[in-house]
Amino acid sequence: MSKKLYRSRTQRMIGGVCGGIAEYFNVDPTIIRLIWAFLIIFWGTGLLAYLIAWIIIPEEP
Repeated sequence: MSKKLYRSRTQRMIGGVCGGIAEYFNVDPTIIRLIWAFLIIFWGTGLLAYLIAWIIIPEEP
């Protein structure tokens, strides 16, 4: 059975993107959130990437 990337319904803070990525890679969602915050603060691309991911990644069934 293949893994699929979904936005999480259980590990969500805003849109479930970080929680879904964490579930996909089997890591703690806090690590993904910290990486995303780092991208937002230092490069500014993290916010745009998050919004795009929120639109593109389907919600967990």
